[in-house]
Amino acid sequence: MPSIQLLPDLLINQIAAGEVIERPASALKELLENSLDAGATDIAVTLENGGIKLLRVRDNGGGIAQAQLPLALMRHATSKIASLDDLQKVASMGFRGEALASMAAVAQVTLTSRTPNAAHAWKIDAMDGTQSDAVPAAHAHGTSIEMRELYFNTPARRKFLKSENTEYAWCEETFKRIALSRPDVALSLQHNGRNAWQLPKHDLAQRITAILGAEFGQHAVVVERQIANLHLYGIAALPAYSRSTRDEQYFFINGRFVRDKVLMHAVRQAYQDILHHQRHPAFVLFLEMPPELVDVNVHPAKSEVRFRESQGIHQFVFHALQDALSATMKSASPDSSDSSFPRRRESMESPNELDSRLRGNDGAFNFEQQRMRFGAAEQQATYRVWESQSQALGARTEDRVSNSNEPRGSAQSSIHNPQSPQEHPLGFALGQLSGIYILAQNQQGLIVVDMHAAHERIVYERLKTAFDAQQMPTQPLLIPVSFAADTLDVATVEDEQDALLRLGFDIAPLSPTTLAVRSMPAMLKQSKAEAAAKEVLHELRDFGASCALTERRNELLATLACHSAVRANQQLSLPEMNAILREMEQTERADQCNHGRPTWFQITVDELDAMFMRGK
Repeated sequence: MPSIQLLPDLLINQIAAGEVIERPASALKELLENSLDAGATDIAVTLENGGIKLLRVRDNGGGIAQAQLPLALMRHATSKIASLDDLQKVASMGFRGEALASMAAVAQVTLTSRTPNAAHAWKIDAMDGTQSDAVPAAHAHGTSIEMRELYFNTPARRKFLKSENTEYAWCEETFKRIALSRPDVALSLQHNGRNAWQLPKHDLAQRITAILGAEFGQHAVVVERQIANLHLYGIAALPAYSRSTRDEQYFFINGRFVRDKVLMHAVRQAYQDILHHQRHPAFVLFLEMPPELVDVNVHPAKSEVRFRESQGIHQFVFHALQDALSATMKSASPDSSDSSFPRRRESMESPNELDSRLRGNDGAFNFEQQRMRFGAAEQQATYRVWESQSQALGARTEDRVSNSNEPRGSAQSSIHNPQSPQEHPLGFALGQLSGIYILAQNQQGLIVVDMHAAHERIVYERLKTAFDAQQMPTQPLLIPVSFAADTLDVATVEDEQDALLRLGFDIAPLSPTTLAVRSMPAMLKQSKAEAAAKEVLHELRDFGASCALTERRNELLATLACHSAVRANQQLSLPEMNAILREMEQTERADQCNHGRPTWFQITVDELDAMFMRGK
C-alpha cells in the first residue's frame, strides 16, 4: 500500500484551481471582486480569445505595496480576514486567498501594482509555482493582473474549455453581473481589440437599463422593503415581460451574485398566481443584511450561501415581492422617490364608477349574462362526424330510439357510438367548452378532457420514443425562423451541434447576435420554433449536452411537448378533437399530463341521473 505523503505546493494549487478557476469567467470574477475590495471606482477588462489567451483586469484601487506582492500570489494569504470571527461575518467579496495562487499554478501571471504614496509601480511574474523578483514598472495608482495561456501546463484541463465564443460569452455574463452589483463603479470590457462594453458610473436604474434594455425597465415595478436589519430593493418585471428562460434573473446578497434555492422559491411563490408555469420572471434584486446572518463560505465559487434563518428570509422576500406586484396590478405603481424606474399604470375602474355602470336608472343592478363558448371550428360538425354511421344504421336506429321498452340511454349510445366500447373507450367529441375542455360521449356517459394536458402527454411520449430510437423526424422550414440571441446562445449553437441535431434542430448563427432555426422536430409546431429553440439552447447552456440529454432528458422533452401542445382558446374542429381522443387511447400514461395532473374524467349516466334526482 502506498505511503501517505504531503503533496507539493504546485500540485495543491493546481487541484484548487480546478475548483476556483473552472474557466476564464471564474478567474475574471475573482479578479473583479478583488478590484472592488480594493476600493476601485474604475475597472478595465481586456480579453483575447475568450480570455483563454489573455485576461487582464486593471483598476484604480488602493494597490499592493512592494513587500506584499509575493504574498499576494501565495495560497491562503489574504488581507480580508484574520480570524474565525472574521470568517463568520465576511463583509468583503473575496476572503479565501486561493484565487491568485490557483491562477499562478495554471497560467502565466503578471501582477503590477502601485500604492498612492509610491514613487512608481512594482511588478512580479509567476509561472509553474515560481515567482520572479519584484522589479520597477510604469503604472498609475492601482493594480493590473494579467493571466495568459490558461491551463497551458495542464492540457487535460485545457481540453475541457469550450470554444472562444463560448468562453467569451461566460466572461461577458460575469462582467454584467458585477456591473449590475456596483453601478457606482465605471467598467469597460474589450475583446480581441473591440470595445464591447463601456459603462460610466450610473445610478441603479441607469445601470439596469444599460445592461438589460429599456423594455425591461418599462415593464417593471420597484421593490423596496426594510424590516429591522433586512433591506430588499431593486426592480421586478411584470408578468407581461415574462421570459421563456431564466436569463434575466439577478439576485445579490450584500453585493454578491448568488443562486439560492430559498430565494428562488420565494420569488416563484410571489409570481405563482400571475405567471404561467412555463414562463420565468425577470428581476434584479438586492438583499442587504448583516454578514453574520449569512454563510458565504459554502463553495469555492462563493455563489452558494446558507442563511441562519432561512424561513424568515424566505417570508421576507416573498411578501416584499408579492406586495410590490400586487400594488402595481391593482392600481397605479407604488410611490417612490426614485422616478428613474418607469412604471406601468393599469386602467381600472374606481368602486364608484363600477357601481354606477352596473346600476340602471331605477337604481337596481343590471347584470349582463356572459356567453360561455361552446362549439367547434366547423358549424354543425357534431352531426357530420357520425353521418355515415348513422345512415348505415337506418330504420333499425329509429326503431330503437322510439322503443319505450329499450333501456334508458342505449339508443343515444347506438347513434353516437356505433363502434364497440373496446375500440373507442373515450367515445366521440360533442364540442369544446370554454376553449379548454373537450366534451365527448361514450357508452357510459360524458367524457371531459383537458385538451392541452392530454395533447401534451401525447407529444411528450412521441418525443421520448423518437429520441430513444435516435430517429427524431425533422421538418425543414420553408422560411427559416430568425431571432435575437445573446452571445451565450450563439456560442452554444456552435459548440453543441451534435446535441441539437440529435434533438431534431438545425440552428445556425446569422450574426453575432442572431440565430436562425432551419429545421426542427416534425411533431412540434413550426409557429413555436423560436420558443422551442430557446428552451433547448438554455438547457444545453446551463447543464451541458451530456446532462441535458441524459439526466434531464425528460424535463427537456416535456418542455418541448408543452410548447407544441394545443393551447387554451385554440378552436378545434370535431375531427381534430376526435383525433386527440384516438391518440389518447393509444398513448401510454395518457391518464396524466407530464406534471402528474389528470387529463380526463368520466361522468356516467347514473351519476348524471343522481345529480338531477331522476328515478327518485
